[in-house]
Amino acid sequence: MKVYRHADRLLATSRGHPWDTAIDNPDERYYDFKAHADLIPEVLEDFKPWSRYPAIATFYELLRWINGPESVVESNDCAFQGPRPNESRAFPKARECTGRLMILMRRLALNVSYEVVTDLEERALIQLQGLDSEFEWGAVGTTIAKVHFHTLPSAPSGFQLCISFWAWGDTDDDAMSSLDRTLSNLTRALQLLCRTTVRPS
Repeated sequence: MKVYRHADRLLATSRGHPWDTAIDNPDERYYDFKAHADLIPEVLEDFKPWSRYPAIATFYELLRWINGPESVVESNDCAFQGPRPNESRAFPKARECTGRLMILMRRLALNVSYEVVTDLEERALIQLQGLDSEFEWGAVGTTIAKVHFHTLPSAPSGFQLCISFWAWGDTDDDAMSSLDRTLSNLTRALQLLCRTTVRPS
């Protein structure tokens, strides 16, 4: 699986936590899955059309774990685009799907420190690079994005880690199978990361 730092220009604009509604889709809004994990399969509209595939159940389980009691991080946002024509010459397959997951340290004040979030990114990359190196049809890229924390005193600016993921295949089924493997690898990496992270007091 390919793993790298991803320079995503779309993430240059600062975002919020918690955020109200998406600019391009007012039906989308922030949900606190720490408190309402049961909503995960109900409110993620990007994922619903593809819910028949095991990859989507794998993603839902990843979200539940990230927002559950064993994790030191939480989710802020996610998105998904199902299989479509592949435009990347680096991966000679007909179909591609892609998505993203944004995570924060559970203790929100820690995310005001750029050093804390870059350390989180570095440790995530280390865990990912050690997994499933023979797998060719999945990729994960990390980007540090700016965020305003509306619930902290003075609403300070800070940072969050965006994890983008891609998968390829000759057919939609192949691409979604590659996605399932990619997300399984991502789940394992984040679980290893959290197990080696000292919980803030």
